[in-house]
Amino acid sequence: MRWNMRMKAAEAGIWKSTQLRRMFAEAGLEISAGKMSGWWAGTPTTIRLEDLDVICFVLNCTPADLLICEPEAVAARRPAKKTAAQAGSPAATKTARHPAPGRSRSKPPA
Repeated sequence: MRWNMRMKAAEAGIWKSTQLRRMFAEAGLEISAGKMSGWWAGTPTTIRLEDLDVICFVLNCTPADLLICEPEAVAARRPAKKTAAQAGSPAATKTARHPAPGRSRSKPPA
């Protein structure tokens, strides 16, 4: 996911984080300067839904406008597929597990 708040703020004519922070405070969201700096300059690792609701209200947008999906980034994280040589190796094949000989399984309660 890519965080798009700065671009949505620019589209709304907001060029400074302090101006946006003031607008958030007027809408009922009091945040620290450090948190605002993190939202403005980078992608937050977490965000409260209540905060997201206020951000969308102030910027007149939806969460989909703020969070841009990046399917190519997901594809890059997938593990590589095994080659035919790796798939046929003895280490790659799984063996079935059987109970030890001479040990019977217990019977279920009657």
